[in-house]
Amino acid sequence: MTANPLRLVWGVYAWLLVVLMLLIAALPVLALPRLSQRRGAAGFICRAYFLLCGLPVHRIGMDRLPAGPCVVVANHSSYLDGPLLFAVLPPRFGFVIKKEASRIPLAGKLMRRLGHHFVDRSNRHEGANDARRILRAVAQGQSVAFFPEGTFSAQTGVARFHTGAFATAARAGVPVAPVAIRGTRRALRAKTFVPRWSRIEVEALAPLEGSGGIGDTAAQLRDASRARIAASLDEPLL
Repeated sequence: MTANPLRLVWGVYAWLLVVLMLLIAALPVLALPRLSQRRGAAGFICRAYFLLCGLPVHRIGMDRLPAGPCVVVANHSSYLDGPLLFAVLPPRFGFVIKKEASRIPLAGKLMRRLGHHFVDRSNRHEGANDARRILRAVAQGQSVAFFPEGTFSAQTGVARFHTGAFATAARAGVPVAPVAIRGTRRALRAKTFVPRWSRIEVEALAPLEGSGGIGDTAAQLRDASRARIAASLDEPLL
C-alpha cells in the first residue's frame, strides 16, 4: 500500500520540529537557575510542540490530581507519552526514566537539569539504590510520575505494571494518581516512524490512597490503578 505523500511530508515536519524544539528548550533549561523555572519553560515548549504539530491535546479531570505529594502512574503506548505527560502535569512533577535515556546526547543532560530520576533496570544493586533515592525524594515532599508498564508495544491493551511506583507510594504514604492517555498509539504506533493525526486526551482519574505500608498494599495499588486505567481506556488487560 502506497503511503500518503501528505502524511509523509507532515511526518518529516513533525520530526524536524522535535529537533528544533529540543534546541530551543536547551536555552532556558541550561540557563535558568531554579528547577521550577526550568520545568515550567520545558513544559511550555512541549505544549507548543503539540500545538504546532496540529495534534490537539485535551486535558480532562486535572483538578483530581492531589494538591500535595503524590505518585502519578500512566499507561504507555508511544514515544509521545513522555513529552505529552510533561506538557500537561504541573512543574512540581519529576519523571522516573530508564537510565539508558541519560546517555542520549543533549536530551540526557536536559533531563538531568529538569530533575528527573533515572533507574538502572539492568543492574539489580544499582536499581535498588535508585529506588531508595526516589523514595527519599517522595518522602521529602516531591511528586513523581511513572510509566509502570516500563515499555510499550503496538498491541492494544494495558500490559502488566511493575510494582516500583506503588511500593514508593505505599512506603511514603502518598496517594497514587492514575492517568489515562488516549490517542498516542494511533498518532505514533510502536515500530513506526511516520506519525498520523489523532485526537489526544489525558485524563486524571480519581486518586488511590497510599497507607504507609508495603507488600500487599503496593500490590493492591498496582492492580487497582491498572484496572482503573484500562476501564477508562476501554482496553483489555494484557
